[in-house]
Amino acid sequence: MPEKASQVGINPADETISDGRLTVHFLITGQQSNGSLAAFELTVAGSQQLRAPAHSHDHYEETMYGIEGVLTLTVDGQRHNVGPGQALCIPRGAIHRFDNLTEETAKVLCVVTPAAIGPEYFREAFAILGAGGPPDRQRLMDLMRRFGLTPAPQAPMS
Repeated sequence: MPEKASQVGINPADETISDGRLTVHFLITGQQSNGSLAAFELTVAGSQQLRAPAHSHDHYEETMYGIEGVLTLTVDGQRHNVGPGQALCIPRGAIHRFDNLTEETAKVLCVVTPAAIGPEYFREAFAILGAGGPPDRQRLMDLMRRFGLTPAPQAPMS
């Protein structure tokens, strides 16, 4: 069990992972919250589509709160534009993806409850996506499954 005294502080995770198009800045991981939540800022450059397939997760909810710009989330086939001051909760089992369909950078705060995903997932995903050439679809799907994400059936990769 982690020492609680060392857990108290501003942005205890404080790790940024980026591929230039997508930046994930972890603020709190399950390690600091005893597994109750993970919180990270997600910054998506203008005109960028998610390179991984649409997916769902059965073991946690994901809530996105708009900070700047507009991020378009497609949840069970319905589009939702999340802008500053707006929140969208993606329920367990809902197939979803996000894209930045504007030229402006978009930033959202993501809260995952319970904390089923952390920086490890994004480090590995960015390594697969940045390996050069088309992404290795099978490796990416295996990674997603290992971290509790279920790729949508025959989901295209951008």
